[in-house]
Amino acid sequence: MIDLVVNDDMARILNVDIKSVQKEYLMDSLHDGILFTPNVDHLVRLQKDRDFYCAYQQANWIVCDSVILQRLSGLLKKGIVESIPGSTFFHEYCDYHRGDEDSRIFILGGKSGVPQMAQANINQRVGRNMVVGAHSPSFTFVDDEQECEGIIRMINESRASVLVVCATSPKQENWIVRYKDRLPDVRLFMALGAAVDFEAGTVQRCPLFIQRLGMEWFWRFTLEPKRLFKRYFVDDMKFFWYFGKQLLGIYKNPFEKVIGNEG
Repeated sequence: MIDLVVNDDMARILNVDIKSVQKEYLMDSLHDGILFTPNVDHLVRLQKDRDFYCAYQQANWIVCDSVILQRLSGLLKKGIVESIPGSTFFHEYCDYHRGDEDSRIFILGGKSGVPQMAQANINQRVGRNMVVGAHSPSFTFVDDEQECEGIIRMINESRASVLVVCATSPKQENWIVRYKDRLPDVRLFMALGAAVDFEAGTVQRCPLFIQRLGMEWFWRFTLEPKRLFKRYFVDDMKFFWYFGKQLLGIYKNPFEKVIGNEG
């Protein structure tokens, strides 16, 4: 029998508190609120993007998406018990709620046709119309007020209770925080990046042993080297500088005055 972590233990990495929970507990407890899944790239962005940082302050569930973060957290007083990749979690979330008629999902994100493919695959797998709507927005949809109004109408008309936004960060997180109050039927918001591509079958997930080694990021780099080189080998390397300062006790949250209780 699995001994689940059922409390609100947190591991603070730089300026974000990450819940230390196991996947089984999260699956059973995640009914409403906002779910964000930080990785190394998020932690770096959270040092310079004020809007992104403010969006994170509104998340109810912040769970580790990265094996690297999970392992490095072992150097802190409080570590993270398990990494829970959003793409894997979404697949299992759908299976877990296959019999829950109140779980009605809208997928927002992905290239043209991809969210509809994900919708068809999920509904066929679970044996019911669990995904009640799917839409591929433009690349700049977050800055197009007219397009966003149309998206809001689509989601509300679908009567979805769960919204999964699959775009790049910080687009997906900022969009959720900006429009969540306009979506009264949605009780759970999840920002899950590439999950739509995996569910559609347009992107192959790396082998399990590579995931366990914490090298999925490199697998993704080999698939899109031009797009991901700067992110992984330039921008994300800054994380280790920040984390080293945290271990030495000299790290300071650049946005400590944004939220009154942030230190």
